[in-house]
Amino acid sequence: MNMPLALCEERDPKGLYKLARAGKIKGFTGIDDPYEPPLNCEIEINQKDGVCPMPSAMAGEVVTYLEDKGYLHE
Repeated sequence: MNMPLALCEERDPKGLYKLARAGKIKGFTGIDDPYEPPLNCEIEINQKDGVCPMPSAMAGEVVTYLEDKGYLHE
C-alpha cells in the first residue's frame, strides 16, 4: 500500500503514530525513521482521486492480480 502518512496516522487504531510523535517509540517508519518504498514491488495499491479505496476494493485488486498471475486456482 502506498498511502500518505496523514492517512496512516488517521487510521491508526492502536495510537502508535501518536506514541512515535511523542518520542515513546523510536525508529518508527515515517516519523523518525525514513520510509523506503520497495524497489520492485509486484503490486501497489494507491489512493484513487485523493480517496483511499474501501478495503473490499483493495482486496479485489490483490485477488485480481493473484488470479492474473496464476497464483490462485479454482
